[in-house]
Amino acid sequence: MESRDVERTGHCLCGAVRFRTRGPVRGVIACHCTQCRRQSGHFYAATSVADDCLSIDGEDLLVWFRASPEAARGFCGNCGSILFWKSNGSATTSIGAGAFDDPNGLTFAGHIFCDDKAAYYEIGDDAPNHGQGWPEEPV
Repeated sequence: MESRDVERTGHCLCGAVRFRTRGPVRGVIACHCTQCRRQSGHFYAATSVADDCLSIDGEDLLVWFRASPEAARGFCGNCGSILFWKSNGSATTSIGAGAFDDPNGLTFAGHIFCDDKAAYYEIGDDAPNHGQGWPEEPV
């Protein structure tokens, strides 16, 4: 388990939206749902952190889009980088694993919404696969 003292930083492609996490983050989960594939061009891989352990600079450029009634997706309004995913009422925010300045130390936990996976690729690792969402914790 990571120390509560671990800090990570990251940002969008243009650097206008920056974030910092403090403390442990969840293992990275690859989401193969249709919405993530449409937004990212492939599956989307994200970790998450408690909201009180996340700070964001450049929030005025952060745009939130509701692709469904259950959640919103946060991206940089300047360069379009996908950064965050937030479920309604959740005390955590998912963060794109590729947005971290140094992703070393992140661990891969598994795949979700595999039933929606596109036919042009296969999931080729031994990580847990779930047809729909993650059964033990919220995304």
